[in-house]
Amino acid sequence: MSDEAVARLLRSREPLVIIEAAAGCGKTYQGASYAQEVVKSLGDGRLLILTHTHAACSVFADRTRAAGSRVEIKTIDALIAQIALAYHQPLNLPRDLTAWAWRNGGEGFEIMAAKVSGFLRVQPMVARALACRYPVIICDEHQDSSVDQHGVVMSLLSAGAKVRIFGDLMQRIYGAKSNKAVLEDRARWEALKTSGASERLITPHRWEGGCLRLGAWVIKARQSLEQGTPIDLADNLPPSVRVLEGNDISRTRTGYQLSKEHRAPIDKVLRSNPQMMILASQNDLVTALRAFWRRTVPIWEGHTREALGALVQTLRDGHGNAEAMAQGVITFMGSVAVGFNPSSHGDRLIQEIRAGAVRPTTGKPAHIQAIARCLLNDPTHSGVSKALSKISDLVKEAASGFDTVKIDHRSELRDAVRIGQFEGADEGFAEVSRMRSYSRLSPPQKVLSSIHKAKGLECDHAMLMACDTAQFTSTLYAKSKLYVALSRARKSLTLVVSTSCPSPLFKLP
Repeated sequence: MSDEAVARLLRSREPLVIIEAAAGCGKTYQGASYAQEVVKSLGDGRLLILTHTHAACSVFADRTRAAGSRVEIKTIDALIAQIALAYHQPLNLPRDLTAWAWRNGGEGFEIMAAKVSGFLRVQPMVARALACRYPVIICDEHQDSSVDQHGVVMSLLSAGAKVRIFGDLMQRIYGAKSNKAVLEDRARWEALKTSGASERLITPHRWEGGCLRLGAWVIKARQSLEQGTPIDLADNLPPSVRVLEGNDISRTRTGYQLSKEHRAPIDKVLRSNPQMMILASQNDLVTALRAFWRRTVPIWEGHTREALGALVQTLRDGHGNAEAMAQGVITFMGSVAVGFNPSSHGDRLIQEIRAGAVRPTTGKPAHIQAIARCLLNDPTHSGVSKALSKISDLVKEAASGFDTVKIDHRSELRDAVRIGQFEGADEGFAEVSRMRSYSRLSPPQKVLSSIHKAKGLECDHAMLMACDTAQFTSTLYAKSKLYVALSRARKSLTLVVSTSCPSPLFKLP
């Protein structure tokens, strides 16, 4: 369907409109343009844009800036948390939802979604109140919604809100990874399309200001993935798609190393481009690539950072217990840095805690003892903040025993230190989370990122490492993750492929 026809459908009286749009085909432009136009007719109401990533929130914020506060932009999790906080007592949920939701790897978000979805079904007056506040709702990347997240949106539709849904099944990278789960999600999406008016956006606008041949190649690659055939890297590649060989010769599971022959052209690509987003399939590989480039390329931490949520849970559960606080510090530092682990620092820190940190010592043991005293003197979130601040200072000073500690997630460490400024860990975590939500940060010009954290972003130049069978298998989930990575760049794309263990998703030269 043409862009003009989709624009008319969005502005129609249809209560539910579903627009399918491949990456770069203008869904953000269409959604933002519609939002800025329709908000003028909403009276006292506001238009609500729901996304699945904070990166997407930032993009929509830029595109709808002229509408001001009449447009609210938040993640679907943030909307659910807003409802859950207002009705936490009947939902039997704690008031400190922000910290609670991150327990056990963030399972609280799923619990909240299930409870809120059920609550809106049996309390339609709450849904009607929300529909009055938000008479028009735009849902971005809705293919990533869980059953309960979708249920919340459908309750608002039933309560009278107009709902405009954008999605693309080939970009589904959140949720369960099994083929069975992916197929179930696809079946739900097809059923959703029959319940409203649906159309597709097909014009690849993302590459109009970059490289049109790259855009055409990405569309062809998408077709290959959908049809179950390998992406052809052997023939008819546009100049904007570069294929480099890179066989990992690291002997460790979490390492990444290339021969000089393979590394040289990769380094040249990084040096020759003023901007480069280096994408990796897994967080472990992002960390390994950080070391591969000797920490000259920063990691894009994004908004969702699990390490701090896990630390806050430890602070709550182990409050008053210095050894528990020390274990939290050790685990947290292992998540945000390299060179700080149980054998290098943690075991000695626990020994000092148990011995009272009173035995005279010098050098590295004395520094660890100083960290232990922070926790012994104040076995609370405040003491942990002081201990982490001490570690940060020792790393900056390259102090004895800390000169080999390298901080990879600096924002996460700074936020953990900031929590000590608040009365309690939960209050600090809630404020840090709020500030993250409104910060709207953008990645540095040259940056390492997981594919998940790059979703919703675009860049001029991207490099995907490593295209091997360990990172990209033949599952439906792997195909979607690969497509998301391939479609980020506007001007050039570099693929580092393995010939020793090639991904089945590529046909190599």
